Amino acid sequence: MLERLFQLNAHNTNVRTEILAGVTTFLTMAYILFVNPSILGETGMDKGAVFVATCLAAAFGSAVMGLIANYPIALAPGMGLNAFFTYTVVMGMGHTWQVALGAVFLSACLFFLLSIFKIREWIINSIPLELRSAIAAGIGLFLALIALQNAGIVAANPATMVGLGDLGSPAALLAILGFFLIIGLEALRVTGAVLISILVVTGLSILLGVSEFGGVVSMPPSLAPTFMQLDIAGALDVGLISVIFAFLFVDLFDNSGTLIAVAKKAGLMRKDGHLPKMGRALIADSTAALGGSLLGTSTTTSYIESAAGVSAGGRTGLTAIVVAVLFLFALFFAPLAGSVPAFATAPALLFVAVLMASGMAEIEWSDITVAAPVVVTALAMPLTYSIATGIAFGFITWVAAKTLAGRFRELNGMLVALAIFCVIKLALF
Repeated sequence: MLERLFQLNAHNTNVRTEILAGVTTFLTMAYILFVNPSILGETGMDKGAVFVATCLAAAFGSAVMGLIANYPIALAPGMGLNAFFTYTVVMGMGHTWQVALGAVFLSACLFFLLSIFKIREWIINSIPLELRSAIAAGIGLFLALIALQNAGIVAANPATMVGLGDLGSPAALLAILGFFLIIGLEALRVTGAVLISILVVTGLSILLGVSEFGGVVSMPPSLAPTFMQLDIAGALDVGLISVIFAFLFVDLFDNSGTLIAVAKKAGLMRKDGHLPKMGRALIADSTAALGGSLLGTSTTTSYIESAAGVSAGGRTGLTAIVVAVLFLFALFFAPLAGSVPAFATAPALLFVAVLMASGMAEIEWSDITVAAPVVVTALAMPLTYSIATGIAFGFITWVAAKTLAGRFRELNGMLVALAIFCVIKLALF
């Protein structure tokens, strides 16, 4: 049955290798079980329900990817998108988390339609690679600021807006230790470095009496507080259009980049650069995002950590199925997730920020019409505390720079239309 479903022999793999790859991928991305409830919980959402929603969304998304596309790619609520959900849409713009879930649902519907009608490639090709890299880097810087705040390393300052926090506090010291631990373990290529760091910092925090121990294993909490609680009507408000598109664009770029990167590593891409079953993979991804919003979590997306499983030999969807099973098993560890303080997950956020900022290396810095929009995009996100605003500033600056430099022909209709839309949005809403 497994051979018929996943074509193991054709991909030069076996059940044992696929299981090992699935376990490897799960260990590298399991940190989301602790980070996602911590972030979304700040909106007022029930953390226990968010934990269950995270497990179920990851299990559902990974299973759909494995069965529909037969790719060794796992899914879970995306980093950056959960921060945008909490700190921009809910805490920044003042919308309820139910409305934010509605925006996630609508963006997933749009993503599904783009995948069905194959419009995705046209949109991606319309956005310059440098601008896409800047958006990823900006999200990284946004996550870094949140991480430093959660750790108490950065604090509000009436004179300079931000300033140095109390580095002598237990929270700051443990967070710094956790970040250094991640760097060391990653350098040594230890599987699950981020997860190990979270557990070590949490353990030390409990031993030192800084945080309380809630247990390890229990029956899963109720999903009722978040299940089907999305407010679609509220998300259709005109002022939320840019939010829906921000969810869509970030998810679109993130997914495409992850799929291509992991497929290349797995040898699944053809010599002409074409990725077989790309459409199926994107349909699986958008379906997972739809399911996640109904369960009660921010956008579910493909994880670049899947590359770890590929390195361990994963080549088929069986790897993703193994990840799905492990996320279902994780449902019983809710008390452990509840014992993890925010400063224990801060190092994970900061580490993800480092990975996302690496895209800045691809920028052509000698071209000022490229460098300026890139820097504006990346800096605007953390400084305005909004991913959507950073994207808007990026589109506007790119079009303005190219136009004023007499290089209007380098623009396309899609980019110009997006820039005009962003100007109207910033002016009126």
